[in-house]
Amino acid sequence: MMTFLVELGEQVAATSFLEWVAVVLAVIYLVLAAHQSLWCWYAAAVSCAIYTHLMFAANLYMETVLQLIYIALAVYGWWQWRFGRGSTLASEVRSLSWQWHLAMSLVMAAIAAVIAMLLTAYTSADAVWLDTYTTVFSLFATWLLSRKQFANWWYWLVIDSVYVYLYASKGFVVTGALYFVYLILVCYAMWQWRITEQADKGAAAVAR
Repeated sequence: MMTFLVELGEQVAATSFLEWVAVVLAVIYLVLAAHQSLWCWYAAAVSCAIYTHLMFAANLYMETVLQLIYIALAVYGWWQWRFGRGSTLASEVRSLSWQWHLAMSLVMAAIAAVIAMLLTAYTSADAVWLDTYTTVFSLFATWLLSRKQFANWWYWLVIDSVYVYLYASKGFVVTGALYFVYLILVCYAMWQWRITEQADKGAAAVAR
């Protein structure tokens, strides 16, 4: 226990100001997304922009590319929530069928498998399969969020649970703890979206 606390303290002390800003903005992004606020995409874009700088400075070029993709998704999500299908409340968005989710999950799994095999063959990357699958499905879940599909939160429950294990097993205690906080926020977002849905249905019933 003492070793864990010492390691945690060392990692907290070693965390730069910019990284803390990125982390705080990532948390704000989830809280705002839970309330279906358009501002969540601004927080996401700035957080990812900071991570892009940090990853590039650390010579983590694949992570840099990933953060750039997240910025593009933040712009897309903002546009969808402002002008597209996400411009209405999530309760008004038609849910996609379980057959669609099954088919897309199989497609995402196949894409992740191909990428993982290529990384295994041509790089010395560690934890390739877990890292690749979480990355591919994270991008997919973010796209679902941009469309205000409630199912995105179910994907995030699984993804963030895997991230807690992945980062903790690699010694990134603070990051693992952050993803545990994300898990709590995902549960909060699910609860908040359901409350909004019930309130919207109640208002519609009264209007009739």
